[in-house]
Amino acid sequence: MANLFTRIKDTVMADLHEALDTKEKKNPIALLNQYLRECERETEKVRKLLERQYTLKEEFTREYEQAKELEGKRKRQAEIAAQAGEEELYQFAAQEQMQYEERANRLKDLLTQATQQMGELERKYEEMKHKLKDMHIRRMELMGRENITRANHQMDKVLDNNSYSDKSFSRFKEIESYLDRLEHQVKSSYHRSTIDARIAQLEKELEKKPVL
Repeated sequence: MANLFTRIKDTVMADLHEALDTKEKKNPIALLNQYLRECERETEKVRKLLERQYTLKEEFTREYEQAKELEGKRKRQAEIAAQAGEEELYQFAAQEQMQYEERANRLKDLLTQATQQMGELERKYEEMKHKLKDMHIRRMELMGRENITRANHQMDKVLDNNSYSDKSFSRFKEIESYLDRLEHQVKSSYHRSTIDARIAQLEKELEKKPVL
């Protein structure tokens, strides 16, 4: 039964990897975006663990300082009880001092261990942030290359497609012909208006001359 489950798992994973490979070939940026989201989630998890480790270190530090303080207090009390000849009080204070000393030593080791673990977490967290930044830069690089590829593809379609080029050329010729006709009409209108104005001026001048 275990072997059957193993084969099923291997088959599913193989299909998944094949699907991811196909997706990467079709749209590498989409796959990279998926990796980025996963990396961001993992980075956030490490950040929260690091915050907890900071808090834990602070608690260890506080408990250690308290244990050392009580150890010192019981030590002084034991000395005073011994000088006063209070054997029972001395035994109690000495026993308490030993317990606090053992607790302080244990807390010191735990604090050292927590500090080392925090340093390791900090290193990994910084490494993950750098990796995440590199992936963002990689995505921008791929997007730029994709934009250039698409732009070149569109330009190649225009330049290499004869039917498309012929249509564009024909359209340009139509526009040029229209502009030529429009220019001709403007010039004709200008000339007509100039002739009309000139004739009207001549008529006025003739009217002013005396009839012989």
